[in-house]
Amino acid sequence: MEDISLHILDIAENSIDAGAKRVEIRVIINEANDRFILKIIDDGKGMDENTIKMVNDPFFSTKAVRRKKFGLGIPLLAQATNECNGNFSVESEQGKGTVITAEFQHSHIDMKPLGDIGATMAVLIGGHPEIDFLFSFKKNDFYYKLETEELKRELGDVPINLPDVLNLIREDINSALKGEN
Repeated sequence: MEDISLHILDIAENSIDAGAKRVEIRVIINEANDRFILKIIDDGKGMDENTIKMVNDPFFSTKAVRRKKFGLGIPLLAQATNECNGNFSVESEQGKGTVITAEFQHSHIDMKPLGDIGATMAVLIGGHPEIDFLFSFKKNDFYYKLETEELKRELGDVPINLPDVLNLIREDINSALKGEN
């Protein structure tokens, strides 16, 4: 995958496929420690121990009806972390959800760019308006958060997946991150 935003899109879609009603996406950049951390936390159906062991196999899938014959999302993210002196972990419990953590050496020459996070979040929110997303970005002392549950309350009867609303979400995220990238 070309950038981190595409990894986020893929893993978040896995969460949704697993029945998540809430998906939290955290991006943390700590320049002092030279770390970039991506955490995706969901409240989906979770995985048993055997599934967790198999999740890095690109030819393993949990989907009963397979749209594709392989699942490269998690293995590619794990590979990207390994290429950048990082760590990758999956924590999951059946019935409680899953936490995917990808940690990279931020200054590593092979570190992928962040990508268009605003567009990624707009695609997720627009395609799944029934899901609550929380996106947070922390870089050193800068902090940004977008929470769709709160946004839906503020919008009232206006659907969150209207093109104008999604465009505002995309622009808000990208303008906030542009100042701190």
